[in-house]
Amino acid sequence: MLLTSYRLGHLTLPNRLVMAPMTRARAVDGKPTADTATYYAQRATAGLIVSEGVHPNAVGQAGPFMPGIHTDEQVAAWRGVTDAVHANGGRIFAQLMHGGRIGHVEVAGHHPVGPSAVAAGTEVFTPAGAAPAPVPRALETAEVAEQVQAFADAARRAVDAGFDGVELHGANGYLIQQFLSSSANRRTDGYGGSVTGRIRFAVEAVEAAAGAIGPERVGIRLSPGGEIQGIVEEDVPVLYGELLKALPDIAYVHLVATVDDEVLMGLRKAWPTAFILNPGGQIGPRESTREQGERWLANGADLISYGRAYIANPDLVERFRLGLPLVSADRETYFQAPRGFIDYPSYQH
Repeated sequence: MLLTSYRLGHLTLPNRLVMAPMTRARAVDGKPTADTATYYAQRATAGLIVSEGVHPNAVGQAGPFMPGIHTDEQVAAWRGVTDAVHANGGRIFAQLMHGGRIGHVEVAGHHPVGPSAVAAGTEVFTPAGAAPAPVPRALETAEVAEQVQAFADAARRAVDAGFDGVELHGANGYLIQQFLSSSANRRTDGYGGSVTGRIRFAVEAVEAAAGAIGPERVGIRLSPGGEIQGIVEEDVPVLYGELLKALPDIAYVHLVATVDDEVLMGLRKAWPTAFILNPGGQIGPRESTREQGERWLANGADLISYGRAYIANPDLVERFRLGLPLVSADRETYFQAPRGFIDYPSYQH
């Protein structure tokens, strides 16, 4: 089933493998490079590629060497990436990732913002190395709309850059999940408190992106109940059930297996369009297997995303097709282009 085609929004995918978004940390001055284009083009046989997280505005940059999509120069640089993927027959969405409180003034020249003035209690990466996550500046109610609008503007720029669509990053402790979280979000206005308040930012951001480029070009990634970067969520089945009910009928939701199978399957049943499942868990240390993917397709998922397995196996689709062994990504993969980035070969018979 993994190797069968699937209609996703306006796209026909040749298989049901999705290359999951993964931080690559190789941008130069916020722009992807020629190596970035090579990296994604090498993996264009995936049914769909979701790019590494791309900050939608300057204050949203979470770490050093991460690319953005809020300037004309960044759009032009991304066009080289999307052209390379399309030339190899692929399809690619941009993941729009606003770091929120996960950031540092030394990274982007802006003090991080968040739903509340609550530090993550973890470390963040800076050009000088790891540092304690700072206490973010709490967004005023009137300022929240500016961050919502950033997702709409970035979605338009992504389409201008040649992306086939966008995925909003609502997982792994970044801004959207910070609003969902009962630990990071202590607001008393309409964006906090109740479940309705805590899902509001996510819904408005998705609606804004969908209004900008069409709902068939928009997805969202979620990690229900995931505990990373200081995130705590209460009443997870209720919280995410209400979120899925409130979202417009966009192209897909992309869930990380951060909660038990029963809850995941309940969310699958609650969602009307495509359901992407990443079986590896939250930033898992091991590559997910074909067997895990097939099991989730049998349980109702439409597409399966693979992250770590794609680092060292650019020809992952072919390896699954022929039953070939996978290579483990056992080398340092950050900050060292092209080593550990574009030098993993396809299988040699």
